[in-house]
Amino acid sequence: MTMQFSATRLRTGKPGPPRSVVTALGLALLATCLQAQVPVDHAALDSYFSAALDEWKVPGFAVAIVKDDEVVFAKGYGVRDIETGGAVDENTLFAIASNTKAFTATALAMLVDDGKLGWDDRVVEYLPYFQLYDPWVTQEMRVRDLLCHRSGLGTFSGDLLWYGTSFSRADVIRRARYLPPAGNFRASYGYSNIMFLAAGEVVTAVTGRDWDEYVETELFNPLGMSRTVTSVTDLNGMKNVATPHKLKDDEHLRIEWYNWDIMSPAGGIISSAREMAQWIRLQLSEGVWNGDTIFSENAQRTMWTPHISYFVSRNSEETYPTTHFRGYGLGWSLMDYNGRKIASHGGGYDGMFSRVALVPEEELGLVILTNGMTSMQSALMYKVLDAYLGGAERDWSAEFMKRAEEGEARDEAERAKFENERVLGTKPSLAIEDYAGSYGGPMYGDATVTVEDDHLVVRFLANPDLVGDLEHWHFDTFVIEWRREFAWFNEGTVQFLLDPMGRVTEMKIDVPNKDLWFYELEFKKKD
Repeated sequence: MTMQFSATRLRTGKPGPPRSVVTALGLALLATCLQAQVPVDHAALDSYFSAALDEWKVPGFAVAIVKDDEVVFAKGYGVRDIETGGAVDENTLFAIASNTKAFTATALAMLVDDGKLGWDDRVVEYLPYFQLYDPWVTQEMRVRDLLCHRSGLGTFSGDLLWYGTSFSRADVIRRARYLPPAGNFRASYGYSNIMFLAAGEVVTAVTGRDWDEYVETELFNPLGMSRTVTSVTDLNGMKNVATPHKLKDDEHLRIEWYNWDIMSPAGGIISSAREMAQWIRLQLSEGVWNGDTIFSENAQRTMWTPHISYFVSRNSEETYPTTHFRGYGLGWSLMDYNGRKIASHGGGYDGMFSRVALVPEEELGLVILTNGMTSMQSALMYKVLDAYLGGAERDWSAEFMKRAEEGEARDEAERAKFENERVLGTKPSLAIEDYAGSYGGPMYGDATVTVEDDHLVVRFLANPDLVGDLEHWHFDTFVIEWRREFAWFNEGTVQFLLDPMGRVTEMKIDVPNKDLWFYELEFKKKD
């Protein structure tokens, strides 16, 4: 390095950089070279993963790591079911949830490559019934806008339209017109599952094939992902399948698989670490598989180009000092980390969380699939990235666990506040029969309130699982105790609103959780 700078001085007659700069650059280059020569200690990672299983008390998880187009690590930990056992291995099936979004973006990229549509085609050209909160936004929404969370809708807005309902995919999209904006079109980030559902319907409109069939034929089959499916109904008769679990009262509770068929293009794929490694290899090879081009390099670059940026807070900057930018491409979250570009995504299904991360410059990728609802998979992602990319030694599992405990403490404080604010000694304004009836609105449809065994019962007709017994709390507010165990939420409340004449006009639903917004639902009294 020093000789090169000296030669520069001789050729130009100008002084080279100061010796201190040359020395620093040389040492940095030497450190980089030494780092590249030191193999990753997979045994140490294995031990860290095993310890994380005990620390987080997650029933089980599976990890696969790809480097230089080879699967260099693939292993399962823990059990498939906390009650019946069964060891997890690299072939155990888990829900990958929103890691499905990259498959949907890739499916559309393949159609763009084939000249069957363009990224900037209007969505209404393919889905004439598509309509949002504003006529201009409706007409201006392009195919690429569906894939990068810049519709102007709020994060998770409208998810109750698909969650467990009997609506078709087209029905959900039609009903989205009633959702209010939370930001500005193309200027605000709002994570939208419904827009990815619409993207899947564009695939169907262009090809004449269901999204499920298209991704199976055009992606799963060529990659040899023979056990990967798009519906929980496909799991019937299959072996080596993980069971979902939710965290309740600091314990993992076994729950049933929940059907996400309506929103499969946004989060319905079920796969294994071993088969997801095939998907990672395809992505890192920029669309080339066994010499065949599945999608073009240009398509890959488009998907990995930020289409909207996230705000990087001071707290985030302090936690991740080498990350300066975050954004979303098409089906992928994007950021920098230790000087490299990272394309990643998380997934959250009822009872299962997952994480995929790619480092294209290093030909490195990883997948972590869990049958619990914690942030463990994100902690392990950073541990793997550090093992390959270098950086300060950090116990990511401990750091994420501390944050999780702080979050739970905040939630517990909210629950305590709710309890403390209860006004004791009050009675409902009316006889319980007067609260019974039909309630509804144009977006979600109807709910009924009936009297059964001397108490009120609420039923959401769009989702037959949403049935809850109502117990008086105070005034005209009742607590909902659901008859089914749900992954995302527990109890909630119903507040009945009265007009000046003391007649019920509406009920307001409040179910505290971080994913499904019950407050968006309108239930006006109909009879």
